Amino acid sequence: MTDTIDRQIPNGKIFKDKAFWVGIFLGGPLVAGYLFSENFKTFGQPDKVKPTWIISIIVTILIFGFAFLIPENINIPNQLIPITYTAIAYGLFHKIQSERATQHINSGGLIHSWGKVIVVGLIGLLITLLPILAIAYTYDTVEKANITTKTYGATVKHEIDFDKNNITEKEVDLIADGFIETGFFDLSVAKYVYVVKNENKYELYISVIEGIENDQVALQPFIELRSQMDDYIPTMKVEIKLVVDYVDNVVKILK
Repeated sequence: MTDTIDRQIPNGKIFKDKAFWVGIFLGGPLVAGYLFSENFKTFGQPDKVKPTWIISIIVTILIFGFAFLIPENINIPNQLIPITYTAIAYGLFHKIQSERATQHINSGGLIHSWGKVIVVGLIGLLITLLPILAIAYTYDTVEKANITTKTYGATVKHEIDFDKNNITEKEVDLIADGFIETGFFDLSVAKYVYVVKNENKYELYISVIEGIENDQVALQPFIELRSQMDDYIPTMKVEIKLVVDYVDNVVKILK
C-alpha cells in the first residue's frame, strides 16, 4: 500500500506560476527559458527543452536589439519592456504548463523555493548584462577614438568635438566662425560644443546648466543663436540641442 502511494507522488520539483513573474522580471527572458525547461524535464517532456532554450535566446537577442535601436527622442518607461515580456511568459505558462503544474502540486509534488527563484533571476540578470555592458563599452571606446577636439580662441579656449568620419574639419571651422561672429564664442566663459552632420543638417550639442529648459529668459540667447546660425550658414539647416552633463542627456531641442 505504501509503495503504491509513493509511486503516485511525482518526482522532481517545478517552478509555479508566481515564480515566473518574479524570476523573469528580475532576470530577463533567458530565465524564462530556464524555468520552462526545468518544468518540462520534471513533466517528462525532455524533447521540448532544446526548442525552449533556442526560442528564449532568440527572444533575448531581439528584445535587447530592439532596445538599442530605439531613437533617443522616444521616451519609453524603464519598466515597460520587462513587464511586457514577463506578462507574455506568464501567459504562456498558463497555456502550456499550468495544467500539469496543478496536477503535480495536487499529487504531492514539490516546488522550488523562493530562494532558488531569486538566485536564478540574479544569475540570469548577470548573464544578460555582461555581454550588453561589453558591447556598450566597446562601442563607446570606438566612438571616442574617432572624436577630434578643436579649440578656438587665444585666451578663452572654446572647444568643438566632432567625428572626422561624419563631418569635415573645414565645416567645423565654418561653424566656429559662426559662433565667433555671433558672439557665442566670447572672451568670458569657455563653451563646449559637439557637432554632428545629419544629411543637410548640423546638429549642435551645447553643454548648459541643469534647469535651463524651464527658464525662458535663459533660453532666449540660444534661440537667437540658432536663428543667427541659420543666417550665417544658409546652405544647411541648424538644430541646437542643449545637453546637461553628457551628450545623450538632451534637455531642449531648438529647431
